[in-house]
Amino acid sequence: MQKLFLLSRSTILVVLCSCILAGGVYAQVIQTKKPDVKPEPTPAVITKKPEKKPEPTPVAKGIPKVTTAEQVAETSIVFYAFPGGRATLNQIRKTTFERGKSTYTAADGKVEQASYQRFVMRGDTLSKERIRLDQEFSNARYSLVFSDQKIFGIYNNTVFAPREDASKSFENQIVHGIEALLRYKENESKIELGTREKVMGVDLYVVDLTDKAERKTRFYVSAKTFRVLMLTYEEGGVKYRRKFYDYNYAQGTLVPYRTVLWANDKIIEETDVGTVTFGQKVNEELFKAG
Repeated sequence: MQKLFLLSRSTILVVLCSCILAGGVYAQVIQTKKPDVKPEPTPAVITKKPEKKPEPTPVAKGIPKVTTAEQVAETSIVFYAFPGGRATLNQIRKTTFERGKSTYTAADGKVEQASYQRFVMRGDTLSKERIRLDQEFSNARYSLVFSDQKIFGIYNNTVFAPREDASKSFENQIVHGIEALLRYKENESKIELGTREKVMGVDLYVVDLTDKAERKTRFYVSAKTFRVLMLTYEEGGVKYRRKFYDYNYAQGTLVPYRTVLWANDKIIEETDVGTVTFGQKVNEELFKAG
């Protein structure tokens, strides 16, 4: 018993010594450990909100070799509302409200500027479209309306018959526009593939369109993006050329935000779109003659 007791006391002493040594080491660590230093607050930095990057432009990849005008037109329709195409265009563009500025250059060189608003109610075909163009010049404000295949003007709530040149210019915007190609099938227009061209290094498909009224329009379509970059037509012995620039997306559909129109070799009209919105409710009274 005495030996066991002595052994136990020895064991206890060893344990105590170990604890004392450990405590000394721990105390040394505590003493030598550097105190936590709180970092100084970083001054707030105001950063400019990054601009929204434009949606990537779909590029024609993996598309079978184009050999017909229908293939060019149908591919363009898809790319103008990628990837839904015709169904997406019809769904989103039931109505259009567009606002911007136009510059007109007369034959005598006189330049006039106007702010405009355009309202559109989509029809099954272009002939059933209802379109109103409100223009405000420095000295006048009036509207041109296309409805029931007729064109009339409105000035101070009074209906009038526009000059022939004004009516024809308004009509040409409709029948010789991009929509004429995108809706060729609904309009029962005939299209033919012309000789492929390269302009300023850009490879272009050429599509000749003839509508039911025998009006002809030639479209120049990018072989890379299938966007309409230019169209031409002839009216009264004058050759017109309209170019489309600054394409961007509006509610998932492609819109050229700048267009320029030439008559022979002179610029007669430049239009810059400020805003465009699709699908908003448009008052049908806007398209009535009274």
